[in-house]
This record gives sequence, structure tokens and C-alpha cells, in this order.
Amino acid sequence: MTNSRLRLAFAGTPILARVVLESLIHKNEHSVQLVLTQPDRPAGRGRKMTPSEVKLCALENNLHIIQPATPKEFDPDCLDNFDLLLVVAYGLILPAEMLNRPKYGCINIHTSLLPRWRGAAPIRRAVKAGDKETGITFMQMDTGLDTGNILMQEKCQIHAHDTGGILYDRLAEMSKNAIHPLLHKVANNEIHATEQDSSLVCYANKITKQEAKLEWTKSAIELERKVRAFNPSPITHTELNGIKMRVWETELKPGIHNSAPGTILKDSRDSIDVVTADGILSITKLQLPGKKVISAKDFLNSHPVFIEK
Repeated sequence: MTNSRLRLAFAGTPILARVVLESLIHKNEHSVQLVLTQPDRPAGRGRKMTPSEVKLCALENNLHIIQPATPKEFDPDCLDNFDLLLVVAYGLILPAEMLNRPKYGCINIHTSLLPRWRGAAPIRRAVKAGDKETGITFMQMDTGLDTGNILMQEKCQIHAHDTGGILYDRLAEMSKNAIHPLLHKVANNEIHATEQDSSLVCYANKITKQEAKLEWTKSAIELERKVRAFNPSPITHTELNGIKMRVWETELKPGIHNSAPGTILKDSRDSIDVVTADGILSITKLQLPGKKVISAKDFLNSHPVFIEK
């Protein structure tokens, strides 16, 4: 057993990547000497240029930062003399010539159990599909889209009330803990790679705002899963009785109703109960344009004739 200290480069952008980077810095078993992250982006109402969570972490810890805007701006030489590039939710495609520059190549943490949910939105797709479990995959990167060999996986359950945000936080916690045994295996040449089963592949396409619209011609269970999957982003939306709203929380309501999909039932003052193609969906928390998130009960109290329309 060599138990050697790895010289790491790290590529990532959002909070999930920051959680992993902070864990590496705090544990200090291996040396992070370079951070790649996406360029600063306009954010907030003032559209102020804002650094990524990973950049903020790198600045706080005096790490060298590179922020290429496109794959063409990468300099593969920047990875020379590194043992490993660790990639976590980076958001840019690495040029092929970079993948083999480090001694052990590039390893990606992907938030699904590959080969299920390759692509951009694996967490939300898993919730929306009604999957019972997911997890994280450490994958040796190649030139394909999440096609590389599997180095290690850890599983977790998806609970009935999990949102995309809750599951994101759970997988971030798993990632920050699992990275250390993975790097121990890399440093001691104990990694065993396994090819992905191509017959089990499915894709987690990027979420669009149009997709977040609630279509009442779908079943109640499909819509309830979508509401949870798209919380906290991009949030599902609908228009009922001429009022546009974002829908933050819903519940499945027992019962069968023969009214047309989209019909609002009149027997509740605590929720907005809507008929779907199969079952009834109760909206319990919503947001009007430009307003704060409120309970459906508070909305109905302030709009007494809404259900009567």
C-alpha cells in the first residue's frame, strides 16, 4: 500500500461541487492545486456579475482558478503534472486531449446510478419518473456523454415526499463523504473499472420552462411527481380561472371525479383541488407573479370567489 498524496485539479460550478471541494480541502489528505469553474454570470434582479459557488470557495482558500468560457479556451497543458482531474457538475465539455493528461485521467461524480439517467438533469428526471432509488456514480471520463467505465457507486432511496432540492442535498452529502474512499483507492491502485450496460441506458435531458407547465390531461400522480421534481427549479406553473400561478407543493387526493381535466372542485377551502385525466391533485402551496410563496388556504381566503368562477 503506497498511501500516496494525490496532486488534484478540480472542475465544478454549483453548490454540489462546492460541497465536495470543501470536503477535500478540510480533509487535506490530497492536495487541490487548481480549480476550473465556469465564468461569472449575471444573477439576481440587478443582473450583477456573480461568481460560481466553486469560485467563491477557491477564492476563500487561495486556490489557483481558471475560467474558460468555451471548450476552445481550454489549455490542455494546464493539467500536466497532475495526478487526477476530479469533475463535479462542471457544465462544460472537456476537450478530448485533456482527458488523459493527468496520471489517472479524469474522474466525474455523476448524480445517478449510471447508465440510468445520463445527461444534464439526472436528479429531477429520477424524481419525475417515480424512481425508487438513485445514487452517485464515480466514472472514468471518456469522450462520450457519461459513457465512461464505472469505478464506484453508492445508492440511496428516493422517498415519497422528496423534491429535486431535497434529493440534490442528499446526493451532495453522499458525494462529499464518498470521495475520500474513492481517492484512497486511486492513490493505492485499487480501482476496478466496470463497463456500463448499454441495454440499460436512458437520458436525463435538460429541463425547459415549457416542460414545467402542468398539463391537466396527465394523471394526478404524474403531475405530483413533476411538481416535486421541479422544486426548487424551474417550478411548475399553470393558469386556473384566469390566474397565473407557480405551483410549489401538491398532494394526491383520494377519489374519482367525472369532470373534465382542469376542472376546479368546490368542496375545499384549504387547497385548490383540480381534476386530472386520472385522479385529483390538490395544490397546497403556490406563488402569484411577483409575490411570495403562500399556502393555498391563504390564497383562497384572499380570493373568495376564485373557486366559484
